[in-house]
Amino acid sequence: MAARTARPNIYISVDIEADGPVPGPYSMISFGASVAGRQDGAVYTAADPERDTFYRELRPISERYVDAALAVSGLDRDRLLREGAEPAAAMAEFRAWVREVCAGAQPVMCAYPASFDWMFLYWYLIEFGGDSPFGHSGCLDMKTLYAAKARVPLRAAVKGAMPRGLLSDRPHTHHALDDAIEQAELMSNLMLWEPAGPELPA
Repeated sequence: MAARTARPNIYISVDIEADGPVPGPYSMISFGASVAGRQDGAVYTAADPERDTFYRELRPISERYVDAALAVSGLDRDRLLREGAEPAAAMAEFRAWVREVCAGAQPVMCAYPASFDWMFLYWYLIEFGGDSPFGHSGCLDMKTLYAAKARVPLRAAVKGAMPRGLLSDRPHTHHALDDAIEQAELMSNLMLWEPAGPELPA
């Protein structure tokens, strides 16, 4: 039986802002995405993270919110209730954008860390349209990627402990698109990084 040929991967850095800890009872209020790069076999090619981007601010879906969580983004909830995009429309636009920028390659969502952002993004994609262009597991956690490459415990995989050259020079603003672009640069730096380390046993 012939080996299955893997499609190239397009890595899409995503950052979300939310007004609470979990989707459903609470809302994703904005999200940004940036194409970080393309992997074809063993070859990774970084993209210009400002070239292909997506950003939406969303109408909240419930009356519940956590003041501290809402304050992180700096977004005005009353304005979002009036002017935020309808989630179903925003998710449809995002699916179309992902499929356009991937052009036959396999899309992979990536984030630092991915667990929170993936939880909200996947829930919204399924709840508002029933379809995820990433499938049910097409995400990569940059925190885990660094921990595996650096051979450190996951809890030690923090930006403050990373080599300075891996980090983006861009500020972390808590604006979802700004942070998606910043994290796209981190993703490419991590993918291209080859740390020196002890040889593995034969």
